[in-house]
Amino acid sequence: MTELYHLTGTQARDRIRDGKVTVEEYARSLLTRIQERDPLIHAWAYLNPERVIQQAKALDQISPENRGPLHGIAIGIKDVVLTKDMPTGYNSAIYKDAPSANVDAAAVLTLRAAGALIVGKTATTEFAASSEGGPCTNPHSPEHTPGGSSSGSGAAVADFQIPIALGTQTGGSMIRPGSFNAVYAFKPTWNAISRDGVSHFSVTCDTVGFFTRSVADLDLLASVFDLADDIPIPRSPFAVDKAKIAVAKTHVWPKAGPGLQAAWERAQALLVSHGAEVEEIELPENFSKLKEWHETILAGEGRASFRGNYLLSKDKLAPRVVGYVENKPSVSRRSLLDSYDGCAQLRPLWDNIVRQYDAVIVPSTVDEAPLGLAYTGDSSFCSMWTLLHAPCLNVPGFVGEKGLPLGLTIVGARYHDVHVLRAGKEIGAIFSSEGGFVSQIQ
Repeated sequence: MTELYHLTGTQARDRIRDGKVTVEEYARSLLTRIQERDPLIHAWAYLNPERVIQQAKALDQISPENRGPLHGIAIGIKDVVLTKDMPTGYNSAIYKDAPSANVDAAAVLTLRAAGALIVGKTATTEFAASSEGGPCTNPHSPEHTPGGSSSGSGAAVADFQIPIALGTQTGGSMIRPGSFNAVYAFKPTWNAISRDGVSHFSVTCDTVGFFTRSVADLDLLASVFDLADDIPIPRSPFAVDKAKIAVAKTHVWPKAGPGLQAAWERAQALLVSHGAEVEEIELPENFSKLKEWHETILAGEGRASFRGNYLLSKDKLAPRVVGYVENKPSVSRRSLLDSYDGCAQLRPLWDNIVRQYDAVIVPSTVDEAPLGLAYTGDSSFCSMWTLLHAPCLNVPGFVGEKGLPLGLTIVGARYHDVHVLRAGKEIGAIFSSEGGFVSQIQ
């Protein structure tokens, strides 16, 4: 019999619903997996096994007619998101021994109300604002980074320690770990999920999303968070055969490594072999400014977001965070306004471009995960979509020269979240079975 910890969220829910397993039995299987593997992976910033079992027993006492859509599904929470019964440390020395806030972030409140089993807090870089990694490792190769800043969320899901984890993205903090860890990473449309109770870095870019090992789990979460599309889409239901699919290298393509280049060609060949019409498109020249605008906005908004912590304890902050507050990038208010106005003009333009196709595929990362834990990797291919507020889904399936995973991203128009998931389900089935990556995690 498949170990319970191997189950996806929807598979676990179905077994619990059908009376084949209790939430407590499921939770104990996950905790055993965590105890066995996390000394190597370091995916958790906080976890209290006794509290997990208490929650599981309480969920088992709920009558079937009163159970929520996520009843018993285990979910990890990135440690920049408030939880009423667990401390939130932000991976910062300032909050190392801070007590719990006695309040849930809006997203966590929704998960609990839907019956989720909140397991613990997953590792993050400092305030989700630093590219300095460690100690969290990549479960496919512990000598390599799992990406960041949602390091623990991506690694825990990939390592079968939990089926679902909540993350955040301001640049590439979900898509990059999704690619490096060979899991689905979904960044919804900006502000489609409330950010109340989430540590702010950039109010223009911060977005709450999820890691899973199946699109079915993301479909369920989309329903719970009411992400339904009500804007016309090119074609529904989505099918790869006869689909009009665009591929866009973007202006960042000169950074593409050999793994990405090989995955790019392989993906197009696979889609064509399954009946898709694939067209390579070039984005208008103004899109080349998005990376610079993104850096300007992060510097400008980070200057405000971290000022309180800077005044409280500058010596305990990462150099990058200190640099934002001290405006070491020398960002002027004028350049900040120009960046706001420029990307605002491009958002509807992007919506119009993507609506001409059934799906648009772009790179997730420059290549497979780099060696070492000190640096979480380059987010250049991700940041423009975060700034454009577009829904993105990393789809795993490909492999780099070192044998590590590599994904590609499906991007949609704003508030076409469910359409992106439908496309991801069908395209993901092809990439996962024929893309070339075979996981060695047992």
